[in-house]
Amino acid sequence: MATSLDTEAIREAYEDVRADSSETQWAVFKFDGQRIVCSAKGDEFDKFKEHFAENERGFGYIRLQTGDEMSKRQKFLFVTWIGPAVSVIQRAKMSTDKSMMKDIIKNFAVELQLETLSDFDLMHFTEALNKAGGANYGTGVRDL
Repeated sequence: MATSLDTEAIREAYEDVRADSSETQWAVFKFDGQRIVCSAKGDEFDKFKEHFAENERGFGYIRLQTGDEMSKRQKFLFVTWIGPAVSVIQRAKMSTDKSMMKDIIKNFAVELQLETLSDFDLMHFTEALNKAGGANYGTGVRDL
């Protein structure tokens, strides 16, 4: 059976995370049977991590502030989660499912594929965004 998307709910959550006027910092997209739905949204990174389990697969979209003391900016990450207990067949389907998600979630600076719960590390995410950000002209202070 082919995967389908709750396109409207996914797009609404995506736009909510991107909106400067919103407190929403992240959205989680999971499988409800063969349908990908927005399963959660929130504003605390620790709560984001709680939505992923070792026997699940899913996606996340996160807004983080990056930059140095001279230039702070909002950057976005797209996360693909494949838990270590996910079957080989379900793993294989993720490339097609991810492609469908990226038809809606188009703007992000970094894409990460995570496969262990310890990979959900805010410092790791921030470092990935900083590397993708290009030149840094500050004085070396990154205390955000």
